[in-house]
Amino acid sequence: MANRRVYQLSHCTYVCQYHLVWTPKYRGKVLEDKYIKQKLKRISKLICEWKGFPIHAWHIGDEHIHLFITIPPKYSVSYAVAIIKGKSSAWLKKQTKKFPKGTLWNRGYFISTVGINELVVKRYVENQRHHQKEQVPLPFFPQA
Repeated sequence: MANRRVYQLSHCTYVCQYHLVWTPKYRGKVLEDKYIKQKLKRISKLICEWKGFPIHAWHIGDEHIHLFITIPPKYSVSYAVAIIKGKSSAWLKKQTKKFPKGTLWNRGYFISTVGINELVVKRYVENQRHHQKEQVPLPFFPQA
């Protein structure tokens, strides 16, 4: 749990991290140009900052993109993906004028949760009967 940041909204404390991968509509090495990669990285960073999606890591390959981000629970995952892909496609096409009309990205994507260690949560839940009187907090929540 070292290096894990806990985020807060007015009504919750959360760690909602996701690994997201998507590809251009026209496969091949559409993203191999260094200028395109640079623009895409800048645009993605701006979109994620605008919506409050902290970026933990990313890789822009020649044929796909990997993004490791936190999405606050006030947004659905599908909404976050739609915003990132939609805005990045529009801005990139407008700034570079190197892509055909229509969407730049494939409709689908891969997403995986990057959660808390399963064993830690399992142990915590199983040990609740021993801690009901003690009120022991989850190991990743700050003390209130």
